[in-house]
Amino acid sequence: MTYRVLISDPLSEDGIFPLREAKQIEVEMITDLSPEQLVEKIADYDALLVRSQTKVTREIIAAGRKLKIIGRAGVGVDNIDLEAATEHGVIVVNAPDGNTNSAAEHTIAMLMALARKIPQAYYALKQQKWDRKSHVGVELKGKTLGVVGLGRIGREVALRAKGQRMKVIAFDPFLTTEKADQLGIIKGSIDQVIEVADFLTLHTPLLKETKHLIDATAIAKMKPGVQIINCARGGIIDEEALYQAIKLGKVAGAALDVFEQEPATNHKLLELPEVIATPHLGASTVEAQESVAIDVSHDVVRLLTGDLVRNPVNLPSVPKDVMKKIEPYFYLAEKIGMILSHLTTEVIEEINLSYSGELHDVEVGPLTRNAIKGLLKCHFGDHINDVNAAYLAEQQGLVINELITSHAEGFVNLIKAEIKTKSGSKVVAGTLLRGIGPRIVQVESYNVDLVPEGHIIFIRHTDQPGVIGKVGSMLAENHINIATMQVGRSNIGGAAIMLITVDVAVTDQDLTGLTDVEEILEVVALEL
Repeated sequence: MTYRVLISDPLSEDGIFPLREAKQIEVEMITDLSPEQLVEKIADYDALLVRSQTKVTREIIAAGRKLKIIGRAGVGVDNIDLEAATEHGVIVVNAPDGNTNSAAEHTIAMLMALARKIPQAYYALKQQKWDRKSHVGVELKGKTLGVVGLGRIGREVALRAKGQRMKVIAFDPFLTTEKADQLGIIKGSIDQVIEVADFLTLHTPLLKETKHLIDATAIAKMKPGVQIINCARGGIIDEEALYQAIKLGKVAGAALDVFEQEPATNHKLLELPEVIATPHLGASTVEAQESVAIDVSHDVVRLLTGDLVRNPVNLPSVPKDVMKKIEPYFYLAEKIGMILSHLTTEVIEEINLSYSGELHDVEVGPLTRNAIKGLLKCHFGDHINDVNAAYLAEQQGLVINELITSHAEGFVNLIKAEIKTKSGSKVVAGTLLRGIGPRIVQVESYNVDLVPEGHIIFIRHTDQPGVIGKVGSMLAENHINIATMQVGRSNIGGAAIMLITVDVAVTDQDLTGLTDVEEILEVVALEL
């Protein structure tokens, strides 16, 4: 059987070599097709390769009667309708690793240019000014580089900085002391990293938790004269706070490849002589563009020849009979993972998932992926999905175990998840009640009955008279209405928990008073 692949955006011949050499695959590159032309043409092809120019709409996907896979030669898939692809059973793959080296090199280039004021000196020379005094820089040797986010790119930047004989301290939610020792760097908290860094480089995704991570409060904790590099995502830095800090002399300089709003041709940060910038060039190298094309071409070949793809970004096609049995549990599994992610700030080393009752005779792999997705979502945001969850967990060194049993502890069905860290374990269990919906029935060692949705406040406290009243009064003072409350305790006067569902999202400021109550040991806001 012969498969046909259409490439609708320009890709180098070297990049699509895996497709050209594959047997039973015919490749056609036809660029500059209008949406209407692509809708008409796509029906004859088994695979479609694009970069960012082609918008792969629902209409195009629906017209692809033979379409099995869409490959994006790059990282972002904003130009592909993932929902439509999933509905039509079409796998979407991208190339998340292809630009790692390019982005890391660009970060180091920005770091060195910032330290030595190279762009400013070049600009002065272009203005026919031979000005050496104004462009005295600093050496990197012996300086401390703080790295926030030690994923693929952050790790490469750290290793390159060590080559410059810099001290490297890093924060990442999955970084263990053992991993840090292997890399020859120091593991620190986010505060420790920003407090000691001479240079600070950011390598996190843009999530709710990381938006304006570097704000006025964070900058106030930094050393005077710190210099900041952002080649990751616009929005991680509060740009107004950075502007004011540079104007006041707290921050000596900044190197920016990304901005909150792009293109940023008229940004006031660009008016400051201490700021150097590039127009989002982190992945803009010949090699990176070729590498992402090679990666995605290999995945297209794998799928069309019956193998598994490496970098899927949407749900795989699941047999209808299996889907009918397990789909009602997807939501429950993900929420169990999300709750567990809020119950620890330590590095998670292992997760044990137990499926019992009527779940003991079905394929639970998709449920595991949903639980892992929920567990890691606060770290990876929308980048994680049911398909790549296990892969990302493996990359972080997370061990995943599944146990299937008919014993469901009195329930018709039960999903129980346990996470293990250096200091202990946490457990959350849930069930699906027919006609009612999902319920969380266990948190740690406490029996509860919680609907896993909305805004929830988790409180660990000592079982003493008046504690519930204090909590209610303090929430009322902040105009926060309680919808439901679950209380569990080990014994009279012993350890206890509260799970309070409220009508609005709560802020750290809303919870400040609760942490001051003597009997309350821990307060966590859960957004489900």
